Order: sequence, then C-alpha cells, then structure tokens
Amino acid sequence: MNNTAEKIALEDGSAVVAPASESVKYTGILPCQAIWEMVRNGEIRATKMTELVTGIDDDQIQPASIDLRLGDYAYPVDTSFLPGKNVKLYDKIKQLDPRCEDFKISLLNGAVLEKERVYVIPLLEEVKLKSDVKGFANPKSSTGRLDILTRLITDEGTAFDEVARGYEGRLYLEVVPRTFGIVVKRGTRLSQLRFRKSRSSPQPIAAEEWHKLVDSGQVVRSQDKDMQLGDTGMLRFTVDLRGSGKDDEIIGWRAKKNTRRIDLEQRGYDPLDFWEPLRFHKEASLILDPSEFYILMTKEAIAVPPDYAAEMLPYDTRAGEFLVHYAGFFDPGFGWSDGKAGSSRGVLEVRSHEVPFLLEHGQTVGWLRYERMAARPEVLYGQDIKSNYQGQSLKLAKQFKSLEVK
Repeated sequence: MNNTAEKIALEDGSAVVAPASESVKYTGILPCQAIWEMVRNGEIRATKMTELVTGIDDDQIQPASIDLRLGDYAYPVDTSFLPGKNVKLYDKIKQLDPRCEDFKISLLNGAVLEKERVYVIPLLEEVKLKSDVKGFANPKSSTGRLDILTRLITDEGTAFDEVARGYEGRLYLEVVPRTFGIVVKRGTRLSQLRFRKSRSSPQPIAAEEWHKLVDSGQVVRSQDKDMQLGDTGMLRFTVDLRGSGKDDEIIGWRAKKNTRRIDLEQRGYDPLDFWEPLRFHKEASLILDPSEFYILMTKEAIAVPPDYAAEMLPYDTRAGEFLVHYAGFFDPGFGWSDGKAGSSRGVLEVRSHEVPFLLEHGQTVGWLRYERMAARPEVLYGQDIKSNYQGQSLKLAKQFKSLEVK
C-alpha cells in the first residue's frame, strides 16, 4: 500500500486502515483503493442484521475485489432459484418452505454442509451501489478447487453472480458442495466480488495495445509460437497432460469418493486421503468420466499485468462437452514477474457433461478475457500480499499439504 493511509470509522464503531487515494476517474474494473473508498462512503458495509457486530476486515480487500464472508446461518433448500423481479430472496425461501426458520443451520460455531445439498446463506456484507457501478462475483480459487459451486444472489435478482447498477441491499450466496462434505462457519470466505465502473459495456482493449502485451510476453509464456489469439483481449489456453514427459509424473488429480469432510478453516490435509494422482503416459490423454471431478493445469504460463484483470470464460460446447473452471477471476499481478509472464500456470477445475470425453494434451479448453483496470491497484497479487497461488503449477486448494508438480 501507499505510505499514506487513513483510519476509516465504520457505523458499528469499529475501524479499518485504508490507503488514502484520489477518486478513480476512469472506467473499468475498480482497484483496491477504489474499493476502500466505497467502504469509506458506505457503499460497501457490514450488515446490521447479524447476531454479532462486525466491520470490514483489512485483509478482505484484494487488488481488484473484496472477499465476501458467510453470515450467521444457512437455509437448506430443495432447489436452486432466483427471486425474480419485485421478490425478496427471503420471501422466496418462505414460499418454497414455510418452515424454513425451523430448519436453518447456525454457523456461529461451525456446521457441516453435506455434498449435493443446496444451501442459501446470507452474507455479512451489503452494498449500496451507484448508478454507474455494477458488481460481478466469482468463487474464490480454493472454493473452485474443492468443487464447491457458489453463486451470488441479490434481492429481486434475475441473474446469478451479478449485482445490478444502483442496487442497495443484502447479498446472499448459494452453496452446493459437489464432491466433499465441508465444514464452514460465520466468516468463512467462499466468494469474491469485483466492481466495474461504466455506464455501458466495458471499453475494449485496443488491438495495438493487445498485440504489444502479447508480443512482449506480458500475458503468456508459451513454447507454442503459433498460439491462436482470438478477438482483442482474448487469450486461448490449452491443457497440459504431459508435464516434463517423465514416466509416472503427476499431471493431474481426480477426487476420491466417500471421503471424510473438509473443514475449510483447517490446513495440512494429506492430499492422498482425498485425491488420486493422475500420471503421465505416452498417449498424453485422459478420458473424463461424467461422475468425476478433476484438477488439471494449463500448458501455458499465464500472467496478468498490473493495469489489467482477467477472467476465464464459460466453456464453449464447440470445444467439447466439459466445464473447465468454477473460479475464473485473476487479479492484477497474477503470474507477473519483472514485467513478463513468470511460471504461474492456470489451474483447471474440470467436469465432463453427460458423456465420457477424451481430452488430449494441448487441446484448447478455454479462453482468458482481459479487461483494463480503472486504475493500477496500489497492491498487486503475489507481490504486496500473501497470495496462495502465485507461481503455482499443479496446485490443490490451500487446505492440503503442498504436493506441486515442478
């Protein structure tokens, strides 16, 4: 952060220390200093509808996003849903289950969320957005790597993971553990929210600017000189099923079934208790089973320069019937070292759809879309903060002991 900082007093009497900064005047994804300004102005605040008074924690603010925290309780529900126009989320829950208050689960001392169950959890944060600011949510990296589906919902919401311009109110999270039962508590962070300041669509990166980033090695390091670039700001990435080519080298992980639950606040779990290693063989291919969950990595080393953010786009059925990610947001500074892409691979959370699918080394599995920041963040991923996945190769979620492929 800058040397100049100020203490922000919150309505609940607590305070946080935030960097002093001028207002961001440009369009694009808002950086950390602008998010602090939103906290200062009451546009992001801790909700008063909680059993324990809280504020915004210092370490919630990331270079281009804010971590969101689970609230006091979770509602088990029988189906995923959106409230729809003119409908409050709680009213919709009451409509689906008139006895919802009898079955809500307290998270104050921790609670188990069973796999394949749907839960709706009020968050500790609420927002009051301006008319030119829109919010977008993603699962955090560790959330995706544990195969936990999360989707942000707002009152009167008609789309998941979006907060409309001018929205004022509470935020809620739909949580579905897909592979492992999990233990969560009040304050657990499963998702993050970023903000775009714009009255219309995001301003595209100019073609000349984009090709300069690619040619100078600032966004990708790859031995494939014929790498296909899509439209301006779009970068193709492929799957690595070969590694260094050594026999029996671990090139991926497949989740085991019927394991014990994972406490998301704990660290040091043995990966082999929960994951089966996938090893290189000469065919350099993998048949994806629709009932299985896989962790793989990109062949390319990927980076996000300080003035940009990046997002993995949803899979394209023309490339195959599989989903390649849950948590797809990359903060400014990810994988970026000395002005170029370093060694950080993209980690892929993979599921096949409906039928088995043959995945081969070097196959296109998705696209990264780069977008300009409204201003360069005062804090960068991996350089100014403790970042779990900077310099990563094939890395599991932070709850597991490190067993990386080098």
